[in-house]
Amino acid sequence: MRIVVLGAGIIGIATAYRLARDGHRVTVIDRQPGPALEASFANAAQIAAALSGPWAAPGVPGQILHWMRRADSPMRFRLKADPAQWLWGLRFLAECRRERFETTFRRMLEFGQYSQRMLTGVKQESGIAYDQLEKGILKLCTTSATVADLADFEAILHRSEIEAKRISVEEAIALEPALEASRDRLAACLHLPTDETGDAHLFARGLADRCAALGVEFRYGHAISDVEMHKGEILSVRTDKGEIGSELFVLALGSHSPQLARKLGLSLPVYPVKGYSATVPVGESTSAPRVSLYIAEKKVAMSRLGDRLRIAGMADIAGYDLTLEQARARQVLDSGLSLFPGIDGKAAEFWCGLRPLTPDGLPILGSCRVPNLLLNTGHGTYGWTYACGSAQVIADLAA
Repeated sequence: MRIVVLGAGIIGIATAYRLARDGHRVTVIDRQPGPALEASFANAAQIAAALSGPWAAPGVPGQILHWMRRADSPMRFRLKADPAQWLWGLRFLAECRRERFETTFRRMLEFGQYSQRMLTGVKQESGIAYDQLEKGILKLCTTSATVADLADFEAILHRSEIEAKRISVEEAIALEPALEASRDRLAACLHLPTDETGDAHLFARGLADRCAALGVEFRYGHAISDVEMHKGEILSVRTDKGEIGSELFVLALGSHSPQLARKLGLSLPVYPVKGYSATVPVGESTSAPRVSLYIAEKKVAMSRLGDRLRIAGMADIAGYDLTLEQARARQVLDSGLSLFPGIDGKAAEFWCGLRPLTPDGLPILGSCRVPNLLLNTGHGTYGWTYACGSAQVIADLAA
C-alpha cells in the first residue's frame, strides 16, 4: 500500500520504519530539513515506561494555584484569548479526579511496557547506536511532601506488577557515586531498573537512514498547508512544493496535528506545552551522574549521553510560543546541578520545544471518521517512550 506519514519526529520516523518493514511504499513529509528537529531534538532522553504517569493528578489543581504565584514554578499557565487553551485546561482539570488518574496511570504504564518491548525489537533489527544506557532511572525526593507522594506512586507500580525498589541513601550512592555530593539532601530514593535512556535525535537519524535503505522517500522542507478531499477521503496533501497523493495517510505532526485536523473536520484535544533542556559537556567527569535521575520536587530529569549531560524540565502552557526564555532554561540547569556542585555548567547549550499533550496524557492512536487517515499524535512528554509501540499499533491497523 502507498502510505504518507505526515511528520518526521521520533513518532513519524518510527512509524515509517515499521510500515516499510511490512512492505508498504512510504513517503514522509516534514517542514524541517531533517528528522526529529522539533520536540524530539533535545528532550529528557528518558525511555520512562515505569516512570510515566499523567500530569493530571488529584493534587495538581491546588499546586497550579500555588505555582501561578511563583516565577520558578515547574508548571506555568499563560492564559491567552484562545478557546482551545481554555477547553484543554478544563478537560485537564476533569482528569485530576482520583478514579480517572488511577485508570489513566495504569493505561500509561501498560502502554509504556508494550512500547519498550517494541523498542527492544527495533534495536535488535537495526543495531543503531544512540548513547543508550540501560541502568534504570532513580527517582529522588528531597522534601517530606514528595516522600509522601512516592508511596502512592509505588503502590500503583506494584499493582501493575512493575519492578520498583525503594532504596536507602547509601544504596543510591552505591548505584550512582556522583550523589555523594548531595547525600544530606536526599530524603527518599526509588530505583526503576527496567527504564533506560538514550538520545532520541540520534536514534531518529539512525532509523531514518534505515528507512531510506528500505525505500522510504523523505520530503523534507515541505510545509503542509491543506488537504484535497473526495467523497470524505483524503486524495492528497498540499505543500508549499506541490501536492502529494496516497492511499493511506498517518497524522504524526505532534503539537501541530490539531491545525491540520481542523481542515478535516476533526477536533483533537492536543495542546502545545513548552519544555526546556540544557545539555552540558562533562567528558569523563566523575562528578556527573551516569544513572538517569528524576528530581521529584523540581520535575526535572537528568540523563547521561556519552560525554554530555542532558537536564530537562518545565512546562509552559502558553500556545505555540517558541521563545527560549533564558531564565526558565537556566532554572532547569540550576535545578539539576544543585545536586552536583562539581559540574561546571558554563558551556551548557539551551533548547526549548513544544510537547503535544492531551488532557489525560494518553496519546491519540488509531482510526477516525476519515476512512484513510490514521492518527498518531498527542504523546506529550512520552514521545520517545511510546514511539515504537505507537508505530507498531499503526502498522497493525494499516495491515
